[in-house]
Amino acid sequence: MDQQHPVTKYIEDAQKQGMSHEQIVRELTAAGWQVEQILEAVMKHVVPVPVPGAATPKTSAENIISVSSINKSYDGKTKALDNVSLQVKRGSITGLLGPNGAGKTTLVRILTTLLSPTSGQATVAGFDVVHQAQQLRSAIGLAGQYAAVDAILTGRENLEMVGRLYHLNKEQAKARAAELLKQFGLEDAADRQAATYSGGMRRRLDLAASLIMKPQILFLDEPTTGLDPRSRFDMWNVIRELVEGGTTVLLTTQYLEEADQLADYIFVIDHGKIIAQGTADQLKKQVGGDVLELHLTDHHAAATVAESIKQFGDEPPQANITSGIITMPTSKGAHVLVDVVRELDNQNIHLNDVMLRRPSLDDVFMKLTGHNAEDANK
Repeated sequence: MDQQHPVTKYIEDAQKQGMSHEQIVRELTAAGWQVEQILEAVMKHVVPVPVPGAATPKTSAENIISVSSINKSYDGKTKALDNVSLQVKRGSITGLLGPNGAGKTTLVRILTTLLSPTSGQATVAGFDVVHQAQQLRSAIGLAGQYAAVDAILTGRENLEMVGRLYHLNKEQAKARAAELLKQFGLEDAADRQAATYSGGMRRRLDLAASLIMKPQILFLDEPTTGLDPRSRFDMWNVIRELVEGGTTVLLTTQYLEEADQLADYIFVIDHGKIIAQGTADQLKKQVGGDVLELHLTDHHAAATVAESIKQFGDEPPQANITSGIITMPTSKGAHVLVDVVRELDNQNIHLNDVMLRRPSLDDVFMKLTGHNAEDANK
């Protein structure tokens, strides 16, 4: 009987622990193994990942992800997910919106087979996330919160390595890598070490790696965290193009603007529970009417001013003494501007700006949770 290759043994153990291919290779290269040695062991000893179509999944024509009463607890005490249920339509961008610690990443890890739920059931592309995990992995791609690329390798080598780990032959891996480098605007940097890439370039390379096998569903966990505004805008365009090509995207984000710009449907999650759902417009209608927004010269007066104008709104105003901004829902139209400005003038309160605007997702989050997303993430 042939002795098992040490790399093979490590890979098998790592896969059982839920490590991604990219994480496995990073650990092996850090231990001194050469990429060629890793690939040789993989190609000779590791059972190939099933290809799409190898099993017959049960899935509806409309919903490609179905989650029913999922719970996740740690040590029987800490409840990361609390009876979460949701559906994701095929060919859509669905957003999971919530602050850090809300349970977004925990749900993504369950749906991508990296974590088992405490109870409940979920299917992705028709495969049960617990009982058909191996088949499911062939239908999905995952880009986590941080770019999982090997800084020592070039961009091209990173993609070719992932292709080989998915058992593409050498020519197929090279061709797919070249295709993705072009698609993501990385051709000029293809043969540079990933260590020289900017944050935006590393995120694009990471996203490209998750698309090596042309997955039906792409999970994006905080895909633009840490990116500058221009790189974030570029990433949004890439995500839109993927969906136009037929990919379904489940996106987690703490950025309200990102959910507003990208998501066809949004689930708001806080403290492990789905507290609201709908399109961006449907969620904004929960606030109702317009929002009066005041920018005070004296930020510390925000709480006092909010108390003095509450009679002009439909709900109590929210005051932020750090920014000096007060917001208040109102259905009284433009007349409220005149009334509030007159009242503040009588109090000798100075304003930097005043406006009447349509509700934003930040207003929705404030109404649902009692705090805005920015404060929740601190």
